[in-house]
Amino acid sequence: MIKIENTVKSTINKDTPNPFLKGHYQPIFNEYTADTVSLEVIGEVPKDLQGIYVRNGHNQVHEPMGTYHNYDGDGMLHAVHFEDGKAVYRNRFVRTTGFLAEEAAGRSLWPGILEPHLAKRQGWGSMGAMKDNAGTDVIAHSGKLLATMSQCSESNRLDPITLEMLEPDKWNTEIAPAGICSHFKVDNDTGEMMFFNFSETYPYMKYGVIDSNNNLKHYVPIDLPGIRWPHDLGVTKNYSILHDLPFIFDPELLEKGERKVTFFDDMPARFGIIPRFGDNSQIKWFEAKPAFIYHLSNCYEDGDEVVMEGCVTFTPRKPAVGKQGSDAIDNMKNQFKQTAMNFNMYRWRFNLKTGETKEELLDDEITEFPVVSNEYVGKKYQYSYNSTFDEEKLWWLSGVKKYDLLDGTSQRYEYGEGRFGSEPQLALRVNAESEDDGYLITLITDMNKNHSECLILDAQDLPSGPVARIILPERIPVGAHSCWVEADRIKGERV
Repeated sequence: MIKIENTVKSTINKDTPNPFLKGHYQPIFNEYTADTVSLEVIGEVPKDLQGIYVRNGHNQVHEPMGTYHNYDGDGMLHAVHFEDGKAVYRNRFVRTTGFLAEEAAGRSLWPGILEPHLAKRQGWGSMGAMKDNAGTDVIAHSGKLLATMSQCSESNRLDPITLEMLEPDKWNTEIAPAGICSHFKVDNDTGEMMFFNFSETYPYMKYGVIDSNNNLKHYVPIDLPGIRWPHDLGVTKNYSILHDLPFIFDPELLEKGERKVTFFDDMPARFGIIPRFGDNSQIKWFEAKPAFIYHLSNCYEDGDEVVMEGCVTFTPRKPAVGKQGSDAIDNMKNQFKQTAMNFNMYRWRFNLKTGETKEELLDDEITEFPVVSNEYVGKKYQYSYNSTFDEEKLWWLSGVKKYDLLDGTSQRYEYGEGRFGSEPQLALRVNAESEDDGYLITLITDMNKNHSECLILDAQDLPSGPVARIILPERIPVGAHSCWVEADRIKGERV
């Protein structure tokens, strides 16, 4: 069966000059349900692969208000549900309040991240001016998917199998108007979800914990010296790690109403380690080299130390907030060229007794979007799966590199000329016997053939290539983040 469930009407100008609405960014508007009875399958879908791979991404519907930024597009989820050697693919828009309002109006009603001053009505996000597009992150918790945008949004909940929208969480109003930001983390052992948000009003950050039954159990303000733009959050079994990074709005210009993101290379990066259910008085702050971090790989406790690993840059490129037209486009091209940002795998060690920070470069190759097994989040682990990049193309994930962080080796798989991938996820086999005993799953778009596919790799042997490829009904655009939902967590947490 290949069924078009719905087609959303677009108002985007077909002759748009914006490169982030064309080529491998070009959005799609059909919503499908399709299974492997009808889809072409190259190879064989493993029978011990049980669960759901879900990828989020920005998929703009309407001609934008002002200059379109890739972070502005409407959220669309692409999901592949694996069960007993078969798979079902679905894709659905995340029908946020903003999406529904624009659908009814037949046009854009909110500006994007670049031009918040164009706002004419109440909005979402840390600047309070954007549409809640829910297009950045997605994760499973308490039997539901949670989709959000990086600038903070409502708790947009969806059914993990059907991708249908569900009622908002009851804690949604308790954290309003700041909302919940992307890169929340779930501890599979306790079923708890740790999250943060940030805003342009005091307190500039808050931190919280949702329990396994989806109740808000902890929510506290965090004392920061000013407005910040954090992106990720680290968790261990006992702590969370909050980020205060020197890549922020220039405070003097902000007082005049001008938003200009500046990297202050004379200001140290700060990391606040807080007990999972701690408050501001219990945070221990650690200083490190001035840097910016998009995404962490994992964090864990090692004796008196908390270890944090992920991708760091010491030369972040500024987003074009406040710019318009061709200047903004040029800035975005600069921002999305990963090789210019120079992200590398890195390790920080924070000694809770001495207050000392140790830093270590793990690899000089440019990689990003690091992922680990859900079962090892917050624990000592061995493997991180990072995306590699094409040096010439914008936001083009060209392959995956598996780091063995214990013995210092690596292996990789490149998707091939004209092919780009999504953030992968590690799906452990049923009754897995080791950390990498499973499959690495991603969605690939082949621009040569103008089609997309779900790629399944043996996580222990990436160079051998795909175990199976499932050809999707339509070519899909570049995406943001993804998640893996284990079969025994589809209906709720295990605890």
